Amino acid sequence: MSTSPTPPAGQCTPHDHHLHRRLFLKGLTGGALATATSFSGLFHNPLFAAETKKAQKHCILLWLCGAPSQFETWDPKPGRPGSGPFGSIPTTLPGIHFSSLMPRCASIAHQLNIVRSMKTTQSEHFQAISLLQRGNPDRPGFTRPTLGSSLSQAIGSLDSALPNFILLDPIPGGNEFESFKAGNWAGWLGAEHSPVRLGGEYTKFFNTTADAIPASDRESRETLRRFLTAKYERDRRSPLARSHNAAFERLKGMSASADLFDVNQLPAAERERYGPGSFAQHSLMARHLVEKGAPFVMVANGMNWDNHVFQHEIHQMLVPELDRVLYHLITDLEERGLLDSTLVIAMGEFGRTPWLNPARGRDHYPNAWSMMMTGCGLKRGIVTGATDLDGVNVIENPYSEQNLFATIFSALGIDPHGEYDLQNMPTFHRVENHAPPIRELLA
Repeated sequence: MSTSPTPPAGQCTPHDHHLHRRLFLKGLTGGALATATSFSGLFHNPLFAAETKKAQKHCILLWLCGAPSQFETWDPKPGRPGSGPFGSIPTTLPGIHFSSLMPRCASIAHQLNIVRSMKTTQSEHFQAISLLQRGNPDRPGFTRPTLGSSLSQAIGSLDSALPNFILLDPIPGGNEFESFKAGNWAGWLGAEHSPVRLGGEYTKFFNTTADAIPASDRESRETLRRFLTAKYERDRRSPLARSHNAAFERLKGMSASADLFDVNQLPAAERERYGPGSFAQHSLMARHLVEKGAPFVMVANGMNWDNHVFQHEIHQMLVPELDRVLYHLITDLEERGLLDSTLVIAMGEFGRTPWLNPARGRDHYPNAWSMMMTGCGLKRGIVTGATDLDGVNVIENPYSEQNLFATIFSALGIDPHGEYDLQNMPTFHRVENHAPPIRELLA
């Protein structure tokens, strides 16, 4: 078989004319291509499209508001006094069992990673959500950015038509995020790294049009607005104005791409596979947005998992939906070649007690709980950590929120201990105290 001769130094091969890898990646890092990859059909060169998919990283966080029970999901304790009625089933990992409510996830356990030894400190929802959204304890006087805002800065692009941090929150009045003000999300990173929220009142801007204003007038107004806001930002050298201008431009671009946020535009068969619930449909939308280039999408859905009463009855309804959603989300990403570049996380703010209260519910329990993560930068089929016979205490490899965040950043190729570039402020790191990642999970 003939081979092409190696060209002299300084000359490129014919393949290099199709795509100059180094300049392509440089352009992607600069954000020029991130905007374009937010829309399908713009790149017809298959080499170009393949490199785009390979280089861009994403994260989907399925936030299980209220906190699910580890006993009815990832760490069943069959036959024990507080185990409940559901039992356990074998998975594709030898010796590993999940709750019998999760047969689909059991069938792809080799694609998942389960941490059974999370051990955190906050036992109330708002404080625990803040801790597990930020990855570090509070420091009085300073608002640390949440994971979505940190990833918006680290892997997003401010000139992207799609927001870098999308929060799909179909019941925004029904969870603790209602108490998160705009500045609580991005903290010191500024408004350009706050989430764009969809759900309830937050979706109304999609339905607001300026049809009564002639197109020529709208264009003139927009030109004048851009000129005045840029002048104000430049003359006053205002980081706040720059932050708000960037946030406005992002929102304006998003409203022009409203169809991407309409799950009804997706094939009916896909919507039926995921199921009719709002959590299922918004998880499908998250997959769709990642396909179109979104760096970080978080799905939240009320406080459904806060089961202080009728624990077993409510989990019997909720866990099968989670099982179905995770199965289809992960297999879809794998089939589309996106799982290697997309980190998928499913977690709440803590776990549930190993015993039932008088109302047949499980209460808040941060001492020993479980979560799932898989995809980008991680090995697969790893179950790490362990709890005792009744799930009361962690007996092997306790992990904190800092270990978790160090793992997330490392998996996405981000230095977990890198410093934030903050003027006239103390030194802050993405993860403080040099907390190590969960190394057995990292590829």
